Amino acid sequence: MIQGLPDRLRELRIRCGYAQRQVANTLRVSPSIISSYETGERTPSTENLLALSYLYRCSTDYLLGREANQTPQYLDTEGLSSEQVRLLSELIATMRK
Repeated sequence: MIQGLPDRLRELRIRCGYAQRQVANTLRVSPSIISSYETGERTPSTENLLALSYLYRCSTDYLLGREANQTPQYLDTEGLSSEQVRLLSELIATMRK
């Protein structure tokens, strides 16, 4: 097992607000597989590691412990109108000033 990988996977899943079942559905595996990744009983395949990095919006290097910091976070704007996305962008720009 790759040191720290189970903790990072669990932390990212929780931070993103996903249940293990949702992650399993995305990767097309059983929820017990996701659980075993998070307990360190199994190591994700290269394909699943890449899918997890896309899902959690981080690099595979972060998941593998080669980077100390997670890559920039992105807001999930799915289900928002283009006007709502525009307003969020303006709010973020204002907050950065």
